[in-house]
Amino acid sequence: MFGSIPTSRTWNFALVIGGARSGKSFVAEKLTKEANSRRRYIATAEAWDDEMRQRIADHRKQRGDDWLTVEAPLDLAGALADAQPQEVVLVDCLTLWLTNHLLAENDLAAETSRLMAALDACAAPVVLVTNEVGLSIVPENALARRFRDAQGRLNQTVAARAGLVIGVMAGLPFALKGRLPEGLA
Repeated sequence: MFGSIPTSRTWNFALVIGGARSGKSFVAEKLTKEANSRRRYIATAEAWDDEMRQRIADHRKQRGDDWLTVEAPLDLAGALADAQPQEVVLVDCLTLWLTNHLLAENDLAAETSRLMAALDACAAPVVLVTNEVGLSIVPENALARRFRDAQGRLNQTVAARAGLVIGVMAGLPFALKGRLPEGLA
């Protein structure tokens, strides 16, 4: 049962997936706030310009001050290894993490394997946020197509092993795998 994120859980991690500005981060934050645990936020974004700095500031304001924030644009596995059993972890987001590795020309399959091993070994419950990018037109350039394909593979890999998968559309959560917790319904 996922509901209040019990310390002896029967699931390994949850995935919250949706399009851009679908409300997925808000749903993931709400899900983690149901826990009576310390909250750890693992941020994968990098602030390359003023607009991104503002987005990050808006997310921090929305979350509130009761989160330990860890920045891990590339070493998500290392950040997950530091999580404590009395915490709940929110990773926002896998899409930016993948983008960072793609642009750094890292081995995406190897990084995905490291991530999955870290999720399996993580001492704390984890909620991951990711974008669904495959519902649009085929991108016009090779890099964008490579990203779309890699994101689709990553989402499928994580969803297959997650105990709960929540889709979000227009701010409304729906269960794709598992049961939607009462606080989100």
